[in-house]
Amino acid sequence: MVLELLLIIVGAAVILACACAALNYFTTKKLKEGTERMQEIAAAIRVGANAFIKYEYKIVAIIGSVVAALLIAFVSWQTGIAFIIGALVSAAAGFVGMKIATYANVRVTNAANETRDTGKTLKVAFKGGSVMGLCVAGFALMGALIVFAVFGIACHQIGDILKETTPIWTNWTGLEAGFTMTLSGYALGCSIIALFNRVGGGIYTKAADMGADLVGKTEAHIPEDDPRNPATIADNVGDNVGDVAGLGSDLLESFVGAMLSGVILAGEMCVKNIIVDSTVARTMLLFPMVFAGCGLIGCLVGIFYLLFVPLKKNTNVHMQLNIATWISAVLSILSCFLLSFFMFRGEAFTDELFKLIGFKAGNLSPWIAAILGIAAGIVIGIISEYYTSYDYKPTKGISKSAKEGAALTITEGMATGMISCMLPVLVLGVAIVGSYMVCGMYGIACAAIGMLSFVAATVSVDTYGPISDNAGGIAEMSFLDPEVREITDKLDAVGNTTAAIGKGFAIGSASFATLSLLCSYLFAFNVIEVEGITQITDWVSKLMLNVMNPLTLVGAIVGAAIPFMFSGMLIQAVAKAARHMVEEVRRQFREIPGILEGEAKPDYETCIQISSKGSIKQMRVPCLIAIAIPVASGFLFGPEFVGGLLVGAIISAIMLAIYTGNAGGAWDNAKKYIESGGVEGVKKGEEGYDAVHDAAVVGDTVGDPLKDTVGPSLDILIKIMSTVSLVMVVVFNKYNLFDAIGVII
Repeated sequence: MVLELLLIIVGAAVILACACAALNYFTTKKLKEGTERMQEIAAAIRVGANAFIKYEYKIVAIIGSVVAALLIAFVSWQTGIAFIIGALVSAAAGFVGMKIATYANVRVTNAANETRDTGKTLKVAFKGGSVMGLCVAGFALMGALIVFAVFGIACHQIGDILKETTPIWTNWTGLEAGFTMTLSGYALGCSIIALFNRVGGGIYTKAADMGADLVGKTEAHIPEDDPRNPATIADNVGDNVGDVAGLGSDLLESFVGAMLSGVILAGEMCVKNIIVDSTVARTMLLFPMVFAGCGLIGCLVGIFYLLFVPLKKNTNVHMQLNIATWISAVLSILSCFLLSFFMFRGEAFTDELFKLIGFKAGNLSPWIAAILGIAAGIVIGIISEYYTSYDYKPTKGISKSAKEGAALTITEGMATGMISCMLPVLVLGVAIVGSYMVCGMYGIACAAIGMLSFVAATVSVDTYGPISDNAGGIAEMSFLDPEVREITDKLDAVGNTTAAIGKGFAIGSASFATLSLLCSYLFAFNVIEVEGITQITDWVSKLMLNVMNPLTLVGAIVGAAIPFMFSGMLIQAVAKAARHMVEEVRRQFREIPGILEGEAKPDYETCIQISSKGSIKQMRVPCLIAIAIPVASGFLFGPEFVGGLLVGAIISAIMLAIYTGNAGGAWDNAKKYIESGGVEGVKKGEEGYDAVHDAAVVGDTVGDPLKDTVGPSLDILIKIMSTVSLVMVVVFNKYNLFDAIGVII
């Protein structure tokens, strides 16, 4: 009964979030679109974004169908169906978020044009962004709730874990596949859509952005979003497919991975008989989901605070967004405290039990671990802001180096990105060790879900950024008063900062979640004798990977190379697509008379097609690598090799994600600092400005695929590798070539 009651609470949060998302969606659509010229531009962006996402989803549907069929055939039908559910909710969140962004952008422009009021314009942009935020958390929890209700309760898989019904379901090959495999299938479905959306959208948006910048800014010396630039519409389309649809699927996948990593770990502890009391097992299984549901309710309060509170005409945008986020975070922390205090108490939760599962602070241990996760995310975000904002020394130094040319600009940016890796890693290390010390392996999963417990608010703020960016582009292309562009630029500038902080949360949560999934992976193939186990160190020591085992060591070395290969392929993909875009923009400038004089209309459609075809073509191989390598390695060399592979990949991916995100962000803001007149002796319109600005644009162009394609994709890479390995370990632990050769020899 308690199980059903807690799931009803989560269901209420889901219904409330989806209802509010629908309300904000339709009330945003009812707002005015502005002039005929504005409507025409917005329609072109909408058509381009819709065409790309539909074509991309057709390809993903084919690949997803194959994966689902393989899971049904070789793991379990429950895992295959859960995979489909995960793919559907992730795809739906990306699609709905992208749709509202393409409707909201022109309405933000019109609000700025009609009111000349920053506060009112902020509300329109944030309302549009809130649809994506609420859909990400709401759809993720809805899918998890369906999996729990259908497979956990109706199909008795939770009872299987708790030893209350028949044994765990066995497939036709004799392999056991229980509820943890079903949950892993759901997470895998979310991950695959996220990877394709992030990679495909990232290639699309950066190919268009680079093409527009390299020719428009450095050769033709026309402003950003100038309607004379043929790649401008494609660039704005890219903001929606990459920074909205891609972002939404990415954060949904992160949210699901963080939440289910704790549930899966608790399930594995039950299967291995470390936890034998059904009350304790139910509590540990449900806590992450109920915590996420309460966090979602807190986010609703924070979001609607900003939508309904009166704002001044020249309100401090950054402060208002921070208040909405902080309200959500504080309510999430308070709800976690209450849940931890009341759920982990009773006769079953004895001192001996707490010692066994590693709860050093009693029933408040999960709450403390969650606090550590939240604190780590905030600190990593602050560090990212320091290294990427032009208010601070590192980015200002890159701006000044542009005086000496593009080479030193790139060199300085690379150095800044590399140096910026150390502090976030130290913060992550302290948080991981701290959460483990206070709450055991379960605490690491609690830290992950704590970091993303208010994801609806952070995604709302993140999505507001590209909506505002698009609004500025529409204002520029519609020849509106410069004051309108100033308002949208003010909103967009804050969006750049919040995006950097959001990436810190994404890679931080990925680190916690993958470590927890790795622990579950080790559970899946290690035999643990429960006799004599009295404390957490007794069973954790049995899950260790032997690094001196040549298989594990070689696996770690190969795993460390995978993120580099993956990143290189993505950069190469962006370069190929951008090359075609550059050639097309140059061709139009050369062959269409009067285009630079504003007397002829550019061919926007061709540029949109170049980005669409290039991104779809180039995204397939990198995405398939993330799925294929762990599976192929497992069938060839077995689970120890894959364990090393995961360790190596996780370590190098964290470094690369931080480096690429911060270096790219610093180059971008260094260019903006020059454009704002921040560098002494470099003023727009004066002699020498163009050369310095061109050098900064080149640096920004180098950083584009790093910060918006590679960096955001790496956290998905390590989670999808971990999830695929967890799902398939039951198969390749029993059937692999290395063991077969050993038997023969």
